[in-house]
Amino acid sequence: MSHHPRIPLSIEFFPPKTPEGVERLRGVRQQLYALEPEFCSVTFGAGGSTQEGTFNTVRDIMAEGMSAASHLSCIGATRATVAAQLVMLKTMGVTRLVTLRGDLPSGYGTGGEFHHASDLVAFIRDQTGDDFRIEVAAYPEVHPQARSPASDLQAFAAKVMAGANSAITQYFYNADAYFRFIEEIDALGLNVPVVPGIMPITSSTQLMRFSDACGAEIPRWIRLRLQSFGDDSASIKAFGLDVVTDLCQQLLAGGAPGLHFYSMNQSAATLEICQRLS
Repeated sequence: MSHHPRIPLSIEFFPPKTPEGVERLRGVRQQLYALEPEFCSVTFGAGGSTQEGTFNTVRDIMAEGMSAASHLSCIGATRATVAAQLVMLKTMGVTRLVTLRGDLPSGYGTGGEFHHASDLVAFIRDQTGDDFRIEVAAYPEVHPQARSPASDLQAFAAKVMAGANSAITQYFYNADAYFRFIEEIDALGLNVPVVPGIMPITSSTQLMRFSDACGAEIPRWIRLRLQSFGDDSASIKAFGLDVVTDLCQQLLAGGAPGLHFYSMNQSAATLEICQRLS
């Protein structure tokens, strides 16, 4: 049996909203730890209530002996609130941050003192030096609110110049978009690893809704097959596993530095894809 070098993995969770959700996620995490992820990240909702959930989930993951990365978002943040969060995260022993502009809640101005993720990255570096490894977002299919592909690339460059160590992409199902993005940032001399974000396909309606909202394209050949399966969830899952495993293989073969799984707080699909990859 040939031994493959281990693929660097990271796994993303969102903070549960109920005590039952907290317990369920605890079980899901235990299953996913079998994959020995480099770190687990926890997303950040807009507004105070979910931020508490983010930090609690980060605490839980670290208490389980795993490295955790906290999301930090600009929306509604002030220098004072971010400075306080950085102190708290440092005290908790967190060494990695995923730094985002974040989604504007509807009816919200640009809110807060940081208008772009690059401003937040610069502030974190200014406050904490090299205490944190900073991950930023990348959009191989172009951010839905970008004025143009070129301005989106400039926004990415600004985050790297401000001090980002590496990037995680929005999910996509077109490997070409990723490889093209890598060529473009290489041409700009931006020497940071860009890890593809992987969204397993487990439900058709949820995926369509998500993708319309965040600007990730579901290729026509995938969309039509998913629609043709109707409510047949077994077929959707089987097809989704094939498609996403194949995508991961293409990405790794083409030199992707690792994989970041959007777990949606579930374990089955990510475990199965990784089992097939090994």
